[in-house]
Amino acid sequence: MGVRSVLSCLVTGALLFGAAGVASANPSSGGTTPYVALGDSYTASPLTGAAAGPPPGCYRSVNNYPHLTATAFGAQLTDVSCSGATTKEFGTAQTTDAGVNPPQYAALSKATKLVTVGIGGNDIGFSEIVRTCLSATPFGSPCKDHYTAGGTDELRQRINALGPKLATVLKEVHRRSPDARVALVGYPAVLPATGPGCYPAVPITPGDVAYLRGVLSDLDSRIERSAAAGSATFVDTYSSTVGHDICQAPGTKWIEGLVPTAPAFPVHPNAQGSAALSRALVAALGGSATANAS
Repeated sequence: MGVRSVLSCLVTGALLFGAAGVASANPSSGGTTPYVALGDSYTASPLTGAAAGPPPGCYRSVNNYPHLTATAFGAQLTDVSCSGATTKEFGTAQTTDAGVNPPQYAALSKATKLVTVGIGGNDIGFSEIVRTCLSATPFGSPCKDHYTAGGTDELRQRINALGPKLATVLKEVHRRSPDARVALVGYPAVLPATGPGCYPAVPITPGDVAYLRGVLSDLDSRIERSAAAGSATFVDTYSSTVGHDICQAPGTKWIEGLVPTAPAFPVHPNAQGSAALSRALVAALGGSATANAS
C-alpha cells in the first residue's frame, strides 16, 4: 500500500468515526432564555469534553460552543448538533452507528429566543476533501487538479449550491421560531492564513494549501451572504482563529491536525478552539441572546 493510501485510510477511519453521530439532547438546566443549537461536528465538538446528551453517536461535548455560550448568556440550551450532519438532517432523522438523531428542526418552537446554526462543511464534502487532498509528495497541486478537471471548479460549484440550502434553513428556522434571534456561524481558520502549510506533518502540498485556503474563504463568504439575505447574524470565527490552525504547535493550535495532540477529532476544533468559537459568537451577538439581529 502506497503512502497516499496509508494516509487516506488513516484519515478516512478517523473522520468517518466522527461522521457517524446522532443526537437528541434534553435541555441543559441553569438558564431561562430558550436557546437551540443546530449544526454539524464543528458545533458538536467531538471528544473535547464529557458527552452531552444521547445518543452517543453524535459525539456532542459539553465543551462545545453552544454549551459555553449558553453559560455566558444564562440560556436554557437544547443542543441537537450532530457530527456528520448536512442541511438535509435538519429536516430528516440522521441514522448513525449509535442511534438515530431526530430532525434537528424538531427542537425549535415558538418559545425559542436564540438559534445558532453551524452547517455547510459536510454539504460540500469536508471529509472527502481532506482524504482527496492528501499527497504522497510535496509537489504540484494534485487536489486542485482533481477538483478543477474539465475546466470547472467542483468545490466552488458545491459552495454555490449551498446558498439555496442555507436560505431554506433560515426560512424554516424563522417560521418555527419567529421571535428568535438567529446566528449563522462560519468556519474557523483550519489552514494557515499565509504560507505553504506544514508538509509532511499535514501532507497537503503548498499549491493545494493555497487552493484550499481559497475554498474555505469562499465557504465562509457564502455563509456570510446567506446570513445577510436571511435575517440572521453572521458569526465570523475565522478572524479570531488565525494563527491557531492545524500547523501550529500543541497549545497554540485550536484546530487539531490529522493526528490530534489534544482531545478532538482530526481536523476539528479542540477545547480551546470551541472556546474561541463561543467568544466569537458572544461578541457577534453583542453580549445578548435576545437583542434584535444585526
